[in-house]
Amino acid sequence: MTRPATPNRQWQDVMTFFDSQLFIDVQCAGLFPDSKTFADASPNRPLSEILSEYDTVCEKSDFDLNEFVKRHFTIPSPVDVRLNDNETLSVNKYINRMWDVLTKPADTGNDYSLFPLPHPYIVPGGRFREVYYWDTFFSALGLAVSNKTGLIHDLIKNFLVIQSEFGCIPNGNRLYYATRSQPPVLALMGRFVSEDNQQLKASLLTGLQREYHFWMQRQTEHREAASFRNVMLENGVVLNRYFDINESPRPESYREDKHLAEDLATEDKGKFYQHIRAACESGWDFSSRWLQDPQSLSSIRTCEIIPVDLNCLLYHLEVTLAQQSEGEKAEVYLNNANTRAAAILQYCWSDKHSYYVDYHFPSRQQTDVISLAGVMPLYVGLATPDQATLVAEKLQDHFLCEGGLVTTLNTTSQQWDAPNGWAPLQWFAVKGLQRYGFETLAQTVMQRWNALIEKHYTSQGVILEKYNVVTPGSAVGGGEYEVQLGFGWSNGVYQDFSQMLNQKK
Repeated sequence: MTRPATPNRQWQDVMTFFDSQLFIDVQCAGLFPDSKTFADASPNRPLSEILSEYDTVCEKSDFDLNEFVKRHFTIPSPVDVRLNDNETLSVNKYINRMWDVLTKPADTGNDYSLFPLPHPYIVPGGRFREVYYWDTFFSALGLAVSNKTGLIHDLIKNFLVIQSEFGCIPNGNRLYYATRSQPPVLALMGRFVSEDNQQLKASLLTGLQREYHFWMQRQTEHREAASFRNVMLENGVVLNRYFDINESPRPESYREDKHLAEDLATEDKGKFYQHIRAACESGWDFSSRWLQDPQSLSSIRTCEIIPVDLNCLLYHLEVTLAQQSEGEKAEVYLNNANTRAAAILQYCWSDKHSYYVDYHFPSRQQTDVISLAGVMPLYVGLATPDQATLVAEKLQDHFLCEGGLVTTLNTTSQQWDAPNGWAPLQWFAVKGLQRYGFETLAQTVMQRWNALIEKHYTSQGVILEKYNVVTPGSAVGGGEYEVQLGFGWSNGVYQDFSQMLNQKK
């Protein structure tokens, strides 16, 4: 596997484990229903000794792989989010207690594949036992409502620590996430830092500058060429894509990735793994947005797509840096933001669909997948009033369902498609609608989403990471793993919506 910017000894040891025959054999044997389980396991003695013993005994006729793993590794358990409490709690009281359940103390370094963080942090729940980048912003919305500002500041400080180590804020603080990030929301975290906290504001500004460097670094200036996370288009303008330099299966989904790549030619497998990893960096893993054939994950082409939402977040980052910089620096950031805004309008606004879409740069064509990513130009304020009206009409007429907004207009087996809805996308849509004055529709989305969460909580006593918004009450599915409970961003968005709805009464 390719190294991050500043690999340490722990990272090198973990990568040795993931490249070992033992790891490959365990993952391919399917000893655990979820491949992430063994990727998160910790050896009970020096790994070199375990691997040496494995090489000696694995060919013996009476060898038991399952017994070997149980003897030599500590297997992690999911985050238990069911409160042992006979008291009937309202959703808000449940969430307030859940923040304590989902809070991890500063790491001690005992978790083998975990990059230890020096301050407490929030995990999403279930199989997600570590911090996640863009999840954290939406969890922080609820933490702010629950008056946990100190914890939010700890989350920001942790991000800055891990960013200084790896050159980016990784997908999560597992070492196997080190070569990919997630949607760049660090600039959005600034809303939680008051003007009188000058030290944290200064540190956050440094982090924003590093974030921008990570997304904008490139190797080539050739037009119509892609380099890392940059794509220079035919007019010389640079827009961004999701990307991962690694051309290998994800350790946390090793078996699944190898299975999907079985029928590909050898020379195509590396690119396939990059497309898979890039989709994970997007946070939308997986969606028909990234697929040539909406019904086939094997047709994934994430690295060939310029996503409208990513570029809107980077536009917001450029505007933020311009506002917090001085002189020539501020002018450069502002010029970059204006250039990007014009390019988003040029390449991502679809007259055909009256909506914002992604752009497939190898074919010089917009994609036909209509998704909630199209609300992001409203969220960051670069849509024209006429475009915002057309987007709002599309949301009202095609996306709005009984339980909120559906993720895309494609029904597939992928979890970031219909019939599923996700908390972060509801929030971006609501804030974008409010920015352009569509308050009634924004209210309807909030009311339906929160009612969906309340209805499910009343019957099941838990909050989910995603919901079926088309037919509330039906089972929610799609994706590589079972629906997870907890759940950080659903909790945070529910609380933020509740606060906004109460203010309107």
